[in-house]
Amino acid sequence: MEKERIFVSEEEEGVRLDVFVAEQYEDFSRSYIQKLIKDQMITVNSKVEKNRYLVKVGDEIEVSIPPAVELDIKPQNIPLDIVYEDDDLLVVNKPKNMVVHPAPGNYENTLVNALLYHCKDQLSSINGVIRPGIVHRIDKDTTGLLMVAKNNNAHRGLAEQLREHSITRKYHAITMGNIKENAAAINAPIGRHPVDRLKMTVIQGGRNAVTHIKVLERFIDYTYLEAQLETGRTHQIRVHLSYIKHPLLGDDLYGSKTSKFNLDGQVLHAKTLGFIHPSTGEYLEFEAPLPAYFTKLLDVIRLKTKQQN
Repeated sequence: MEKERIFVSEEEEGVRLDVFVAEQYEDFSRSYIQKLIKDQMITVNSKVEKNRYLVKVGDEIEVSIPPAVELDIKPQNIPLDIVYEDDDLLVVNKPKNMVVHPAPGNYENTLVNALLYHCKDQLSSINGVIRPGIVHRIDKDTTGLLMVAKNNNAHRGLAEQLREHSITRKYHAITMGNIKENAAAINAPIGRHPVDRLKMTVIQGGRNAVTHIKVLERFIDYTYLEAQLETGRTHQIRVHLSYIKHPLLGDDLYGSKTSKFNLDGQVLHAKTLGFIHPSTGEYLEFEAPLPAYFTKLLDVIRLKTKQQN
């Protein structure tokens, strides 16, 4: 059984225990976290507390996650675009329309199925059998770089950097509308939408979230930009850009369901990924070129803009 210790920061003080833990483990439902608290699998400073306990700065939360139920997750010979690989980790350039890990009703053709074939039994087990090696995720329709841990020591080292917000993550995106500022920081807390539970939203009492944006190219109706994550909340870039009234092109969850282009999901690419290697201590940084659909779309928008001028 894996145990993990999490310390409460100043920005997280005053949040209910079940909410705080659920936000650390976004793959688990809040009801599941509440069950773990009831079963005394989650403690605060070595003491059992209620769901409604309000966490304080410096609290040590120990979380014990029971072993995942064994599922028949099959290795599949799916081609992987591997940008980097060693004995501890891989960096993979994920294509569009590939789900990162299996979920009920979708146990095949995921990145995990491909990793199981490529790595055999050399993947970390911290996140259970359904998410072996998976340290962080990007959405199905988002392309780009992901780090994958081959062992638990590497997983812990990379996960700690994620919690400390020390990993370099830069995305390229196309948004609706013309963003006037050359650069800006969007600092707005994000939490689960109170009505639509499939969505996240900017909400008072949400978790601290900061996205830095830089305009790369302007068009009449669109903006091509770089978004760098300072924090890493669920759907952060999508939520923040929608919040400033410039949702991602093709994002029918946070933006418009209609588009002049035949798009399959949001135009978002995880272009740059940098982190400290958990074994060597060396800083590594990788870049993935824009996928073909993205560059073609830019060319089409440039041509339309030229024709309109």
